[in-house]
Amino acid sequence: MNLDDAIVLETFSNRIEAEMAAGLLESEGVEAMVRADDAGGAYPMLQFVRGVRLMVFKGDEARAREILAAMAEAGDLVTEL
Repeated sequence: MNLDDAIVLETFSNRIEAEMAAGLLESEGVEAMVRADDAGGAYPMLQFVRGVRLMVFKGDEARAREILAAMAEAGDLVTEL
């Protein structure tokens, strides 16, 4: 994924939730990437402080938001930091 063509779709408080959301999007055909400033996982406590970003292509934003909203509505996904 070229970061010039990507946006931050959501910010999560930990990598696990972000990876679950990314997996859900990918299972629906939306390419997603998880980015965290946690020193490569050496300082996982920074995930909560700085957040873990879920990124998608700009053109996939609307569809990705619909997919995450449906899961949040079902109570299967937490989408707020």
